[in-house]
Amino acid sequence: MTHFDEKAGIVQATTPWGSWSQTMDEIVIEVNVEDGTRGRDVTCDIKPSQITLNVKGKTILKGELFRTVIADDSVWTIEDQRLVRLTLVKSSRHVKTCWEALLKDQYALDAITLQNMQKKMALEKYQRQHPGFDFSGADVTGNYVDGGAPDDY
Repeated sequence: MTHFDEKAGIVQATTPWGSWSQTMDEIVIEVNVEDGTRGRDVTCDIKPSQITLNVKGKTILKGELFRTVIADDSVWTIEDQRLVRLTLVKSSRHVKTCWEALLKDQYALDAITLQNMQKKMALEKYQRQHPGFDFSGADVTGNYVDGGAPDDY
């Protein structure tokens, strides 16, 4: 979590297995698992456009990602033996697009969550462009184009 995320907060989309969120550069997936889950209980296969996560032989997440990721830079960890966290590095970081869903056919954002993620990403963009200012509590209004700021993302 970046300093900006700590101050601005994280916009999460809830799912039956946990939640997912995003920044300009990453997708973060948090999967609630049975207490006592260890690394040997988890198999995770991250490819540029596909993901599969199995925990204790049960498929939790499987499908085609909404957009591509850099598989070699993406990682997963277990925290406190009850949470699996995946950090997927967006391959289109230079474009800074907001994903509208986690998978092409599953876990789509509702309109309010999508708008809130787009706003947060716009503030993150402004923060990067103007590091001397604090945009964490700012409010942005306007129409967002492909997950970007109201202007040219």
